[in-house]
Amino acid sequence: MILHRAKAINPNPLFHHANSQALFHTRERSQRPNSKHRKRIPFITQIKDIDDPDEALSLFHHYKEQGCRHYYPSYAALLYKLARSRRFDAVESILNHMRDSDLHCNESVFIALFQHYGPEKALELFRRMPQFNCVRTLQSFNALLNVLVDNDRFGEAGEAFGRVYEMGFRPNTVTFNIMIKGWLGKGEWGKACEVFDEMLEKRVQPSVVTYNSLIGFLSRKGDLDKAMALLEDMNRKGKRANEVTYALLMEGLCSVEKYEEAKKLMFDMAYRGCKPQLVNFSVLMNDLGRRGKIEEAKALINEMKKRRLKPDVVTYNVLINYLCKEGKTEEAYKVLTEMQIRGTEPNAATYRMMVDGLCRIGDFEVGLNVLSAMLASRHCPRSETFNSLVVGLLNSGNIDGACFVLEEMGKRKVEFDLVNWETIVKYVCSENKGASGLMTVLNPT
Repeated sequence: MILHRAKAINPNPLFHHANSQALFHTRERSQRPNSKHRKRIPFITQIKDIDDPDEALSLFHHYKEQGCRHYYPSYAALLYKLARSRRFDAVESILNHMRDSDLHCNESVFIALFQHYGPEKALELFRRMPQFNCVRTLQSFNALLNVLVDNDRFGEAGEAFGRVYEMGFRPNTVTFNIMIKGWLGKGEWGKACEVFDEMLEKRVQPSVVTYNSLIGFLSRKGDLDKAMALLEDMNRKGKRANEVTYALLMEGLCSVEKYEEAKKLMFDMAYRGCKPQLVNFSVLMNDLGRRGKIEEAKALINEMKKRRLKPDVVTYNVLINYLCKEGKTEEAYKVLTEMQIRGTEPNAATYRMMVDGLCRIGDFEVGLNVLSAMLASRHCPRSETFNSLVVGLLNSGNIDGACFVLEEMGKRKVEFDLVNWETIVKYVCSENKGASGLMTVLNPT
């Protein structure tokens, strides 16, 4: 990475003006605590086990009150935790502590904050980075550019991209890839091609990610001839396509009902120097499931095993999704059990599809069991799933189960759907003795 001293930046909506070269630094400095201090302050070790951001903040201040000095790693560890919990007020407070301590900070912590902040806050923090004795490099610029593009602030992203050299940076492959992604996201194929051409003019080498963005766009549009032409262009230029490249082409073929061609492409991959991976099998399985050919989809899992590929949670989710959609929840539940036996942990999507599928066929008791396992795994269902399960349990006479679900909703501040309040009122007003427990849940005071 080549760093240049930045020129003074003109005032505009994106960046503030600076009078001196202090806006950017040409040499990154770091301040590290010596091993003696690290051993005496176990703050970082302790904070890893704390989930509550308020508790983490209290621990930080406790060490400070005890006369212990926090160094950059401690600040960074706390900031990551606070940002993930969206405690931005506390983030600002800790940033002020860092600035007042005159630490030399690494830009990685600011990049992490960009990803949690909205675009406006990310822009503001990017401007303020020099206040923290932090060198801004192309890496933090790219991170900011990505935040702007992902949040549909394309005007500001385009402005920043147009001034990248003025700010002292030389754009790299990542910079151009972000802009290509942005234009394609807006459906502007011509603009994306202009950026690609500029990339070549500046002698910045396209990566497989660059080609995948273009191939993916064309495949989704059904322009498979152009997409295949780009694949050949990659080969001519010595850019080896990866499994994602082929998966994108396979998805395009499946979208125009050319499953057999997609399957052939997957099995031809090896001859082109790319071994099929799970993502390629998942494309075929998804198309088979969409067309109701579940047994053929299952056969692909056996093919994976022959190739010594271990099915992952995404693979199993494809089967569970389509089995639930067809009302075959008992079979889907067997797949859920099988994946756990084979050492694959279900994710939030797995549980959600399973609970929703059980609710659709009226099997609320098993749905309650799956929900309990989901909550124990620290996953949370959607509001609609909670609501559906409560109403179903009440209608089937399981008031205790409904109370449990309502309590869990309360813990997570999930609101009950007004449309379903009629069912709740009905049971509260009934002569059923169990309804008193329901009343207690609804009125804890």
